[in-house]
Amino acid sequence: MANIKSAKKRILVSKKKEFRNKSIKSKVKTLVKKVEAAAQAGNKAEAEVALKAAISEISKAASKGVYHKNTAARKVSRLTLLVNKID
Repeated sequence: MANIKSAKKRILVSKKKEFRNKSIKSKVKTLVKKVEAAAQAGNKAEAEVALKAAISEISKAASKGVYHKNTAARKVSRLTLLVNKID
C-alpha cells in the first residue's frame, strides 16, 4: 500500500479512469455486436443505423483517449466494409 499522499491519489485516479475506460469499451463492443448481428441477418437498413451509432461512439472513445486514433479508424473501416458488403 502506498504511503505517500500523491501515490494514494494516483491509485484513486487510476481506478476512476479504469472504470470509465471499461464502461466506454464495453459500450463500443455492444454497438459493434449490434452492427455485426444486423449484417449477419442481412438487414442493411438496420445495420446502417447501428453503424452510425457505433461510429459515433468509437469516435468519442478515440477523442477521450480510450482508443488510439488508428485503432478507432481500423474499427470504423472494418465495420463500414462489413455493412457495404450486404446485398
